[in-house]
Formats: sequence, structure tokens, C-alpha cells
Amino acid sequence: MATDPIRPTDASARGLARGLLRSARSGSLATLTPEGHPFASLTSLATDIDGTPLILVSSLSGHTGNLIADPRCSLLIAPGGKGDPLAHARITLLATAEKIERDSDFGQHARRRFLARQPKASLYVDFPDFSFFALKLARASLNGGFGRAYELEAGDVLSDCSQAQALIEAEEGAVEHMNEDHADAIGLYATRLLGGEEGAWRLSGVDPDGADLMLGDKALRLPFDEPVTTPDALRKTLVALAGKAREAT
Repeated sequence: MATDPIRPTDASARGLARGLLRSARSGSLATLTPEGHPFASLTSLATDIDGTPLILVSSLSGHTGNLIADPRCSLLIAPGGKGDPLAHARITLLATAEKIERDSDFGQHARRRFLARQPKASLYVDFPDFSFFALKLARASLNGGFGRAYELEAGDVLSDCSQAQALIEAEEGAVEHMNEDHADAIGLYATRLLGGEEGAWRLSGVDPDGADLMLGDKALRLPFDEPVTTPDALRKTLVALAGKAREAT
């Protein structure tokens, strides 16, 4: 009798899924053509504070027209590694694309979050044919490597921001403060806690579950042990992590 290949969802699976999404700067976006054929293309991406993927696409691209006609899509994130590519973790997100109004408050917020993650996009972000879309998650399929398959709900992948309005409002200022006044701590997070190379690491964003670090085109995810929902809780967590990093060898 065959056994169910899908494992029960646990904290480890949720952490892996969130880490894959938050660490990614690109993915394979699959849309549907007018004829109903799957159409896969490469897209750069960032995330909103809750983890919702944000993409910037041109109206000249085939996938943009596909999304407008039928917003159903999926996004494959597969960072890969050495050896057999199927031995490495990857996640497929099933979503519905929603166009973001450029001049709205959320449009400006999405622009800031995206450029923090994709600074080179500043060359074309304001071209009139480019638009932001938010990929609203329905569910996800996570494969952590051979024999590690999970079917996840949106809440397993996204961060719970229901009690985090104060953090959301303070996020931009907190990131600026850390980058301007605590670059040394960010470097310690990257090198001593996450195994990153030496360099001028910076924060690109924070959220209830962790912080996103960048060095050029390299990205790392710093997970928090416990969710934070206020600026004070964020400060205490970052201070504690800096102390932990200084003690690490």
C-alpha cells in the first residue's frame, strides 16, 4: 500500500518556506496565455512586509498581458546549489495577481520595498510601461529535498501582521536607522550568524519574522526566534542578536 508522500506541516516546514521566499530576488513566473497554455518567464521580485511577493513588469512583456486577462499564476523559487538540483529545497506559490496603483500609498510603499531589494531597477521603475503587481497567495507546494514534500496554506508562508501595525509604520525608519548608525551590527549578523562573506551589508527590510540583508546582489535572511510586532520589540531583538553575533567565533 502506497504511503502519503506529503508530510504534516510543522514549524520547520514553515520556516523553510518563509526563508526561501524572503531570500529570493528572482523566480519563475508562470501565467496562462489566451489559448490556455502555461507560459513561464523569469521575474525579479521583492516581498511586502507580510511576505506577499511583489513583481515589477512591463506591459510589453507577454506575461503582463496574460496576468491582466487571467490573474491566476504561480511562482517557482528554486535557489539550487551544487550537485543534483532536485536535492535542494524549492517552493511553488499559487497566487492571484493584483495590479497596484502606482500613485496610491500602497504603490509608493511597494516601490520602496522593491527598490530596497532590487536597487538596479531604479533605472526603469518609473517608465510608464512598468507596473507593480502583488501576488496574493492561495497556497504553496514546498519540496525540501528528496522525501520532504509539504502542501502549505497561505498562512504557513506569510507573516502574521494582524497585530503589527506599529511595526509596519516604523519599518522604513528602522531600516534607515540600522543602515546609518549600526552598519557594524548588520555586518556581524551576516558574517557570524549567517555565514556570509565580509562586506558592506545593509538591511533591505524587516518584518515580524526576521530581517532581510543585502550585499550587492547577494541576499540573506535573518530569522527571529520569536515574532516582533512593535518597534520596541524589534529594537530589543536586534540588540540581542548583535550581542549573540559578537559572542560567536
